[in-house]
Amino acid sequence: MFFDEAKIYVKAGDGGDGVVAFRREKYVPRGGPAGGHGGKGGDVILEADPHLNTLIHFKKRSHFKAERGEHGGGKNMAGAMGEDTVIPVPLGTVARHAETGELLADLIEPGQRVIVAHGGRGGRGNTSFKSAVNQAPKIAERGQPGAELWLTLELKLIADVGIIGVPNAGKSTLLSVVSAARPKIADYPFTTLQPNLGVVTLDHRDLVMADIPGLIEGAHEGAGLGFQFLRHVERCRLLVHLLNGAAPDPLADFEQINEELSLFSPRLAGKPQLVVLNKIDLPDAREHWPAVQVRARELGLEALHISAVTGQGVSALVAKLFAELDQLPREALFEDEVPVFTLADADSFEIEKLPDGWRVTGPKIEQLAAQTYWNLDEGVMRAYRILEKMGVHDALREAGVEPGDTVFLHDVELEWAW
Repeated sequence: MFFDEAKIYVKAGDGGDGVVAFRREKYVPRGGPAGGHGGKGGDVILEADPHLNTLIHFKKRSHFKAERGEHGGGKNMAGAMGEDTVIPVPLGTVARHAETGELLADLIEPGQRVIVAHGGRGGRGNTSFKSAVNQAPKIAERGQPGAELWLTLELKLIADVGIIGVPNAGKSTLLSVVSAARPKIADYPFTTLQPNLGVVTLDHRDLVMADIPGLIEGAHEGAGLGFQFLRHVERCRLLVHLLNGAAPDPLADFEQINEELSLFSPRLAGKPQLVVLNKIDLPDAREHWPAVQVRARELGLEALHISAVTGQGVSALVAKLFAELDQLPREALFEDEVPVFTLADADSFEIEKLPDGWRVTGPKIEQLAAQTYWNLDEGVMRAYRILEKMGVHDALREAGVEPGDTVFLHDVELEWAW
């Protein structure tokens, strides 16, 4: 079975904690601070692997976690960085944030890498807090948590030519004739339930051709598995619109498929097309051929006729494909949408009244809560000064906080005493 969708959870490594330590050496009675910094947590990375062609390996494993950074040590020893976790995915994989739908990665080149979850920064040891007024600081930082999120992975086949058409038009048969691909073939609709790829060779040159499963009316809304498969046409540079010459009205099928392409994506509908009438060895197909030529000419398209079964016209079609591709520019394969990042105010925060207290949230609040050693007096006082400078204290007073109330900073519980 062809797996072209998956959902995975990724967790980058937490940063290692910085430590409080002092020099303890003979003849150094007043050794200064010597606490080392924590190591950075490992990243989670997606890497395009040309040896993979489906996402089936994510069916067995969907959780991935990078190594955390090691804690700092005495004698200014920094903790080691956590090891990255590299996740191989097939070429053509698109990764999005599962909750927001934001595009995070579009992997089309072999070996291409994208960090989808950054490891947390290591906490600073007490050597970083030495100052002229505090020569022996008993304060350090904990490491930042690594990013964690759910990703949706979507595979879009990368092919030069995509064969589209209604079910039973002969797409799989054509692919098997022009390439070494051996798709399942039978004379009934929906034989092809998954895309097939084949390499077509001509005079020491080759191209990749994809047989896209049959599309029906409503495909852009998911009917007949159309929504899952239309995405695979988006990567193709040229479309072969294969018509079933034995159908009652091949032109009606032609208009229907083009309408589905347009509804799914205007860009997709605008891709270059070759109109190919199949089964020309049958009387019905020969009868339809003049009308197909006229309609293609009206749309500015070129029409050919073939018989995938007997091989009639197939060689001419292959030569035409190479000629058309030579004239087409190499379009960018990346997704159109580019994420736009806006830098939020780092000091912004929100205060929420709870039945059992008050909750303060914000980017810097979460970072402060995670990195502070709340069991160290100097760490608590540093956090107090930062909150005071941010205006959190004044905001809480204005909101109506009273002595003895509980204040939650992310997952830290404090008691208001002013």
